[in-house]
Amino acid sequence: MTDTTLVRNPPTDRRRLLRHVLEMLAAMVAGMLLLDPLWTVAADRLGRSDVLARPGVGALVMAVDMAVGMTVWMRYRGHPWTGVAEMNAAMAVPLVLLVVPWWAGLIDADALTLGAHLLMVPAMVAVAWRRRDADVRHDAPAGRLGTLLRKRWPTLLAVLVTADLWFAPTVPDPWFLLVLPAGYLLIGAYRRQFADRRVLAAQLAHAVGWTALAAVAAHVADPLATVLVAAGWLAHAAWDGWHHRRDRVVPRGYAEWCIVFDIAVGVTVLLTLL
Repeated sequence: MTDTTLVRNPPTDRRRLLRHVLEMLAAMVAGMLLLDPLWTVAADRLGRSDVLARPGVGALVMAVDMAVGMTVWMRYRGHPWTGVAEMNAAMAVPLVLLVVPWWAGLIDADALTLGAHLLMVPAMVAVAWRRRDADVRHDAPAGRLGTLLRKRWPTLLAVLVTADLWFAPTVPDPWFLLVLPAGYLLIGAYRRQFADRRVLAAQLAHAVGWTALAAVAAHVADPLATVLVAAGWLAHAAWDGWHHRRDRVVPRGYAEWCIVFDIAVGVTVLLTLL
């Protein structure tokens, strides 16, 4: 008789891994959004606002904020302190490694921040996979908060990610519009959604259209360029809405996240005109 406790379920493992990593990222973003204003107020009260403007200090503050958010959530989930420490190390080590070449003048502050963000995700995935058998609570929180997190977590994550845009609106480079169709093509290919050639043709047409829009926006002057960039993001929210309603090409959670994210970017881009 086969001992079913020894039989692994790879799809379940992958879902738990993905859920765990997404939870960590959301907790890190929440930590930054909730704690960063406290650092700003404290620096203002001490008359040392200039300190936070230093790239090294800013990166350290960001790391602390993310570590606090991640620690609180992992402990809520029942992870042992050893697991919390490993996950925090996975987040911090890339930053520590890049600080040395930054101090040496080999990379600039932007490369320090971007590189740390890019490297910490695979490091966290590796730790999460290594500890995938840890005895923790995989159930969602109970009550209204739990219901909200289960049903609307993509919206909440998008709100957290874009919260700073409402306080400091910016206009992203027009060529960032190409990330939108690229996401659908990559995810759709991974999910094997393009067996129907009509679906693939629609996605390719979508990519061509957004490429043309990005090219025009990159070569015209403001304020028209800004309006085109905003229109591209807002129009893509409608594209996301159609896919969310039909449950096509991408997971509905991804489509929901994109709707909120695209609207936030598009509206805040328009705010820069004011």
